[in-house]
Amino acid sequence: MKNIFGEPLKSCCTKPITGFYRDGFCRTNEEDDGKHVVCVIVTSEFLQYSKSKGNDLTTPQPEYSFPGLQPGDKWCLCALRWKEAFEAGFAPKVVLEATDESALKYVNINDLIIHAEKTNA
Repeated sequence: MKNIFGEPLKSCCTKPITGFYRDGFCRTNEEDDGKHVVCVIVTSEFLQYSKSKGNDLTTPQPEYSFPGLQPGDKWCLCALRWKEAFEAGFAPKVVLEATDESALKYVNINDLIIHAEKTNA
């Protein structure tokens, strides 16, 4: 597993547990129609935007092991949903080291970098 820089993919989040495999990593396979490969930190604006597009990420769905998200939560987001939000001006911040390299099939790396979560490393 590699991130967008070709380095080992880091975990996005385990609280709440995220990823197509629910293992904390934003990785995918052929069965993942959404390509949940962009690690983001959700904002209230993004959550409202996503809900307006028919994808309510705030309501828990225990049958899918989905706790519902709150602003500040990290989550593996579908690459095309991130791109759509970016184009609409609602893109959440991206954790680059935890974003799978396959995201680059759908999203420009410079757009991801511009929206990178700044760390104090």
